[in-house]
Amino acid sequence: MKHPVNELKKAIRKKEFQLGVWSTLCSPVAAEVLSATPFDWMTIDMEHSPNTLDGVLHQLHAVQGNSMPVIVRPPWNDFVTIKQLLDIGVQSFIIPYVQSRQEAEAAVAATRYPPEGVRGAAGGTRAGHYGLVPDYLVNANKQICVIVQAETITAVDQIEEIASVKGVDGVFVGPTDLAASMGHLGNYHHPKVQSKIAEAAERIHAAGKMAATLSFDAELARAYAGMGYDMIAVASDISLLRQGAAALIKGFARN
Repeated sequence: MKHPVNELKKAIRKKEFQLGVWSTLCSPVAAEVLSATPFDWMTIDMEHSPNTLDGVLHQLHAVQGNSMPVIVRPPWNDFVTIKQLLDIGVQSFIIPYVQSRQEAEAAVAATRYPPEGVRGAAGGTRAGHYGLVPDYLVNANKQICVIVQAETITAVDQIEEIASVKGVDGVFVGPTDLAASMGHLGNYHHPKVQSKIAEAAERIHAAGKMAATLSFDAELARAYAGMGYDMIAVASDISLLRQGAAALIKGFARN
């Protein structure tokens, strides 16, 4: 059996523009449905959703029949959680709240076997198809994709140093937390926040890395694309469910 290829990492290297969807319902059925849609990638969120390790595993089982790349956002830049996610087969990560070069280096190190990192080695995990991929340990590092989140003004001020870390494939700018850190809680539309988001994309690209962000507002998402963002999450399972229901009801006359 061959080592699994990370299609997301391939697309990033080719500088392909990609639209993604956020999976937050902690449902294997919802994840399976999303994985068959035309989005380019899906993020299973553990930071702001009650996803657990076994819940993520069930969702990975559900989507494995489809080809959509899956990213997992762990709850924190935590070596132990990242190790467990790697062992169940996760190849791509969005690591939250990375504030410095040192924290970016720690995120990368957590995903790599020595000598490039500190990931614990085990030969019989799901990641290597339970030992059926004979070269898994020696090739795993090459297939891991790490996207770090810059979601405060502190992180954006150091974005070149963060982006320049070897092993960081891209930087994800979080508009909501960035707005909060700039004194505009709940108002990421503020001109100063949007200006900083645009500036961040330019600086990430200048460092030679891919720029990512999200907006579930289509107009704003298109604006981010115009700013040069390469990866944009444009919907979530919750937003699609809510908006679909609202659109359907709107089409009926009600007394």
